[in-house]
Amino acid sequence: MTDPVDLSARLIRCKSVTPEDGGAMSVVQEVLETARFDCTRVDRSGIANLFARWGPKGHARTFGFNGHTDVVPVGDVADWTGDPFSGDIRDGCLWGRGAADMKSGVAAFACAAADFVRETPPDGAVILAITGDEEGDAKDGTAALLDWMAAEGEAMSVCLVGEPTCPETMGEMMKIGRRGSMSAFFTATGVQGHAAYPHRAKNPVAAIAQLTHRLSCETLDDGTEHFEPSSLVVTTIDTGNAATNVIPATCRATVNIRFNDLHDSTSLSDWLRAVAAAVASETGTQIETRISVSGESFVTPPGALTDLVASVVEAETGLRPVMSTTGGTSDARFVKTHCPVVEFGLVGQTMHKVDEHVEVAHIHQLKAIYGQILRAYFA
Repeated sequence: MTDPVDLSARLIRCKSVTPEDGGAMSVVQEVLETARFDCTRVDRSGIANLFARWGPKGHARTFGFNGHTDVVPVGDVADWTGDPFSGDIRDGCLWGRGAADMKSGVAAFACAAADFVRETPPDGAVILAITGDEEGDAKDGTAALLDWMAAEGEAMSVCLVGEPTCPETMGEMMKIGRRGSMSAFFTATGVQGHAAYPHRAKNPVAAIAQLTHRLSCETLDDGTEHFEPSSLVVTTIDTGNAATNVIPATCRATVNIRFNDLHDSTSLSDWLRAVAAAVASETGTQIETRISVSGESFVTPPGALTDLVASVVEAETGLRPVMSTTGGTSDARFVKTHCPVVEFGLVGQTMHKVDEHVEVAHIHQLKAIYGQILRAYFA
């Protein structure tokens, strides 16, 4: 039996802050190859990615897991009560960067899959698609794996992403979708002038203030069956102007939108540009708009896959997980174009925080859940 806590600790000791791998992918590959998984490194642009398959290629029943071994920076090491990359066990918890998000999740599904194919070889295939580029730009991570799979004729029938999904209690929540995410970057250009003679200038700060106010006051929607209302948040307004008596020539602002399935990035981009153009016309300034899209909204409708995962989680934890679409983005946004996908994982209270940690018992419990999901899927 493979020990998910030991594997989690070994992964935490790998300093895999995006885009560095720190040896993490080789640690997982060793465990999987011992269980006779066929492993292929699918590195792209310096990013470490691992594809592992047990069973026949192209089988109609192929269960997939997806996750990442990269982590966010630790911040000020002095703020931690221990080495952020120690993988120490104290007070019944495993400590270190990535313990919650999501090295323990990767360890749990890798160990569950390894034990499952040894004990009860299924009529089908099991795939693990693991990336080192989830916390960064995510251009060469899961996207690279899916590109490679398409070229090689590899496919998953369904996929479970092992992100931490439970807010406070193990088993309370699973993700069946995610909101879309996009950012708009506005640069307003006017005419610089003396603050005492505003009529001789065109103030881009006033234009940006009017634009951000207008956007913030807009109600995008009231939510849908599976999603909360979409939101627009102004995240920064910048001029770089140190003088109190000078109207600057330029001003910049950024807004972030988290949107549900009533919208897509194209329609929202059109709206943002139209409002910016209107404000530019009214204020006599020029406003340039640049848009970056992190992902579209999606939902996996409740059905066979969601019921299977929810039933196993309830049997193992005593809680029927709420089917949620809250939170930020995850690599499920890439997988959803490949096959039906859901997410379930550990309690995420400490992810990205100083002194990140998870309960050791929860890691064992998560491995048991993943193992039972495999047994139920192939039954």
